[in-house]
Amino acid sequence: MFTLTEKAVEKVQSFLSADENFRGKSLRVGLKPSGCAGYEYSLSFDDKKPEDVVLPQKGFDVVVDPASVSLLDQAIVDYADDETSSGFRIKNPLEKGSCGCGKSKQF
Repeated sequence: MFTLTEKAVEKVQSFLSADENFRGKSLRVGLKPSGCAGYEYSLSFDDKKPEDVVLPQKGFDVVVDPASVSLLDQAIVDYADDETSSGFRIKNPLEKGSCGCGKSKQF
């Protein structure tokens, strides 16, 4: 089951309330072809599409395209903010490997 941690939910809620352009949008999480390993995670605010799988959250929905659903089934999205970086982090036990820079993932 795809999950967002409480920190990730709070950060998404913060983005949605802070920017008028994001209001009424859903958080789209998916995979797109990229790099030498195969796929890169993609997070954006977007409108729902009829074919999307909708995962209700607190105050917003997460939408996932049908091609990404099975590869994100066990993923956990977290938000981290430390001295060196901040952003969403995805832990996915279905990953089989990644490229040297870590940007693209194999499934």
